[in-house]
Amino acid sequence: MRETYDILKNIVSEQDILTKEYMKNHTSFKIGGSADFLVTPRTVDQIQNLIKTLKKENIPVFIMGNGSNLLVSDKGIRGVVIKLSKNFSSFSISGDEVTAQSGILLSTLSKSIVNESLSGFEFASGIPGTIGGAVTMNAGAYDSEMKNIVEEVVAMDMDGNIKTFTNQEMNFRYRKSRVTDETLVVLEAKLKLEKGNIEDIKAKIDDFTVRRTTKQPLTAYSAGSTFKRPEGYFAGKLIEDAGLKGIIMRNAAVSSLHSGFVINTGDATCENILELIEFIKLTVFSKFGVMLEEEVRVVGEQ
Repeated sequence: MRETYDILKNIVSEQDILTKEYMKNHTSFKIGGSADFLVTPRTVDQIQNLIKTLKKENIPVFIMGNGSNLLVSDKGIRGVVIKLSKNFSSFSISGDEVTAQSGILLSTLSKSIVNESLSGFEFASGIPGTIGGAVTMNAGAYDSEMKNIVEEVVAMDMDGNIKTFTNQEMNFRYRKSRVTDETLVVLEAKLKLEKGNIEDIKAKIDDFTVRRTTKQPLTAYSAGSTFKRPEGYFAGKLIEDAGLKGIIMRNAAVSSLHSGFVINTGDATCENILELIEFIKLTVFSKFGVMLEEEVRVVGEQ
């Protein structure tokens, strides 16, 4: 442990290194044991140096953003967690193009995009998380997704090489991309939007906001939609039709507001959440013959 700490402090400031840091403090689920180390680099050079050095030393690395789509093991994460969020949150807008670093929150970026009367980003305004996470998972809502607006992505591979990918090269699919295929680290994304009417844009966002606040448990501890949408179905509808809406197992529950959300009622463990997820999957499959697939990313020592 001391050896790893010495390696880290030669790359980043000691104030940017946390030891035995509980991951529940860094995820929207409020669940997760401790990471051996959690580092918040301030520059791309530091990220590159960390990745190269830790690989050379055979120290495991996990990259995260805002932690809004993660379920971390109760045993935590071994090695080093590199968190990219507030230190990588700059952006610029030129005409109808937006260039944003990976750590900026979608909600923050949305406000500036609206002020420039740019349309196409409305669907993302209420999605929790960062632009990096949204690109990684090809986040989407209300019949739109990141694939429709991303022009190019700057990313780093796990050897520390920085590359620029076009939209086509990103291989965007439903909740997947080249980033998930190759374990890349998103550094920056360039979006191509359209000039629009600011009042129309605001009205669209307001409509999406009302829909979200009335139909989704936004104040609960969760990772958003727990399951991917199975082809031809809606996960939440299947779960509700299976009679599981509002069910509570230990401290994990299916939201009574939207059955597609598994939530932490306050003191749930990762094991509690996973047990409920498995129960939901088996119940839905036994009733409808559809096997649900998790959208939430489960990480850490099992």
